[in-house]
Amino acid sequence: MELTTPLKSYSTKILLLGSGELGKEVAIEATRLGCEVVAVDRYPNPPASLVAQKSYTIDMKNYHQVLEVIEREKPTYILPEIEAINIDALFEAEKRGYRVIPNAEAVNKTMNRKNIRKFVAEELGLKTSKYRFVSTLEELRQAVEELGYPAVVKPVMSSSGHGQSIVRTPGEIEKAWNFAREDARGSSEELIVEEFINFDYEITLLTVQNDYQLEFCPPIGHIQKDGDYIFSWQPMEMKPEVLEEAQNIARKVVEGLGGRGIFGVEMFIKGDEVYFSEVSPRPHDTGLVTLITQSQSEFALHIRAVLNLPLEFQFLGEGASGAIKSRIETFTPKLKFEPEVFSSNSRLVIFGKPEAHKGRRMGVVLVSGADALRRAQELVQKVEVVG
Repeated sequence: MELTTPLKSYSTKILLLGSGELGKEVAIEATRLGCEVVAVDRYPNPPASLVAQKSYTIDMKNYHQVLEVIEREKPTYILPEIEAINIDALFEAEKRGYRVIPNAEAVNKTMNRKNIRKFVAEELGLKTSKYRFVSTLEELRQAVEELGYPAVVKPVMSSSGHGQSIVRTPGEIEKAWNFAREDARGSSEELIVEEFINFDYEITLLTVQNDYQLEFCPPIGHIQKDGDYIFSWQPMEMKPEVLEEAQNIARKVVEGLGGRGIFGVEMFIKGDEVYFSEVSPRPHDTGLVTLITQSQSEFALHIRAVLNLPLEFQFLGEGASGAIKSRIETFTPKLKFEPEVFSSNSRLVIFGKPEAHKGRRMGVVLVSGADALRRAQELVQKVEVVG
């Protein structure tokens, strides 16, 4: 880890722990409000470092390295933007008087599927799919038999669908076990096995709160592949009573976690029933669509909440996003695209990641208008990652 002596700062300082594409948009909004941004990540030159005033490359799971950066920079606010962070360092930072967003305990609960399921299902009493936690292959076999086929197998710590698979037959159990363990984040080898909910659709309900206000963005529908989002659109059409139930669930979860910021609450909808799925205490990848649908994007709302500013915004109209995934491995990635990607109601956002790997998200197409999803599905085919 390379550290330099910082200049004395008198501005509000935001320390991003995780500086990918979502962190980059947060950094842009923070600088628009006069904040100083420090980008921290586990690899050099992450997207947020392109706009931050300073950046560090550290081992994010290393207690001492995380605390050393915090003490060196003395930020006003610490924003964890990924799951793979040493949680003990965040608790210690709070003890030393630093403000973690939303708070260290909320990060602790949401970074681990075991913690958040116990909190939501057992403490709050909200409806979720049935689940089991397993630590051995034999326990996995038993859990799948109890929950029935198909069943969903995930690491207790991962993101963007990493390590997630659906087991449909007994012959797929060992493959799912190995896949989940390979992509797990953190030291835990424990897995979660979930009942498969044959839902009608799934949503992300972005919920933002400061010290005196809680607001909902219109629900976002999304399509996932292998647990990772590829398309999202806003708004997702829902029955008023179902939307009200989803908002009630999101409110209970967010108020229970506490703190300031935006929360991406994911839910399954089956008929008129709403099931809690997961929650991220930070901007959500499906919420990239708000860059074109709202007067204040999820990133702008996140920073407003952090700074305890008013959260009012205007929904501008229907829109959709389509993720640009790399099909190649390259250390010199570029995006090749057709001119029609940039039209009166569409644009391309390039994340600026220093490397491309197969399946890695490198950019996003944004489209507004009544036919936005279909158009986004067309335009992603006109963008290609090249070396």
